[in-house]
Amino acid sequence: MTLSRPTAAETSAQSDETATLTIGFIPLVDCAILVAAAEKGFAEAEGLQLALVRETSWANIRDRAMLGHFDAAQMLAPLPIASTLGAGGHLQVPMVAPFSLGLGGNAITLSEQLWSALEADGAELSDGPEKTVGHLARHVARRKAEGRDPLTLATVYPFSGHNYELRYWLASGGIDPDRDVRLVVLPPPFMVDALAEGQVDGFCVGEPWNSLAVEKGVGVIAATKSALWRQGPDKVLGLRRRFAEEHPERLEALIRALYRAARWASDPGHLDELAGLLSRPAYVGGSPAVMQAALSGRITRRKGVASGEIPDFLVFHAHAANFPWQSHALWFYSQMVRWGQVPYRSEDLARVRQVYRPDIYRAALKSTDADLPNASAKVEGALKTPTPVASRSGRMVLGPDGFFDGRLFDPDDVEGYLRSIGVEV
Repeated sequence: MTLSRPTAAETSAQSDETATLTIGFIPLVDCAILVAAAEKGFAEAEGLQLALVRETSWANIRDRAMLGHFDAAQMLAPLPIASTLGAGGHLQVPMVAPFSLGLGGNAITLSEQLWSALEADGAELSDGPEKTVGHLARHVARRKAEGRDPLTLATVYPFSGHNYELRYWLASGGIDPDRDVRLVVLPPPFMVDALAEGQVDGFCVGEPWNSLAVEKGVGVIAATKSALWRQGPDKVLGLRRRFAEEHPERLEALIRALYRAARWASDPGHLDELAGLLSRPAYVGGSPAVMQAALSGRITRRKGVASGEIPDFLVFHAHAANFPWQSHALWFYSQMVRWGQVPYRSEDLARVRQVYRPDIYRAALKSTDADLPNASAKVEGALKTPTPVASRSGRMVLGPDGFFDGRLFDPDDVEGYLRSIGVEV
């Protein structure tokens, strides 16, 4: 495998059978499917070579994908939607997301100093998200009453699941994320340094950066994504719609390679090998033990405290984890509207649905043994236990997908959902 990008002439000279695809990624544990596809022969079996290009920030991923430097990229799940809508005052480039790179995998970490203050108020690691944010709300109120600066919390990008889940959690406790705290954006690899330097009081980021903060004794994991939205989506394979239209066979080959890589990565018997691959400096770097913790879901939430298993902390393949549910796309759109990033327009609902592409996913896998759900969207938060659903084989079971506050999201009634959370539409 090479990490250098082929020239345009080299790429155009290749046939579809030997195509090299240049794919951007961020050093996070959930780049694992891309790494496994490149390193374990799944891409080669489909006649592809993957040139994986490591980037530091999601802004770089966005820009290079938009400009065609990358054929595809690991993307924050809302990013292709924002690009398609031209949100955030940036370029408007239609994107598609035909494959999910996994569910869960990130967490909210607070500084040791901040957690100690919450602990003095009675907070415990065993508390659920509702109770923890209640302690945080009282702390925020006290700081305000004392005339102190607001807390500074970092997320990885404005159009990210991290931003929305942090805001969702804060708002559930009565903390206005735009008035009561200061939200800033930092690239994932810089989060731990910012916390250690006291420049931020907490952050929401993917692994391994939460566990590294714990290992260094500068952070405490206050809540995991899986506790906030069980099996919530986090990263997708994103690419320009133009590439999908011009190279459908290459894209389908890539999806088959990623599907098989995801199945391999989810096998506990491959955990040690996968952790070793991710630990290479070209990918994530760092200790294999930290990678193993994230991959296995056995997370240490505070230095000196025993690790514990967190259900569905990071899901690569089970429960249709790779399927691009259009309900996920619409939920992200609802959060963009909720926080004023885009205006609500009913005509945008169809555009958002067309970013997540279950039709491409199904076409790519129709000749394989992959099970495929019959539906393209579902009511998010409705499943409390593993539940059989209609599928090609009739054997598909989806996992629990509840939000911590018990809310439901019906993709056929986005307006009703927005009104239920106080947004005028």
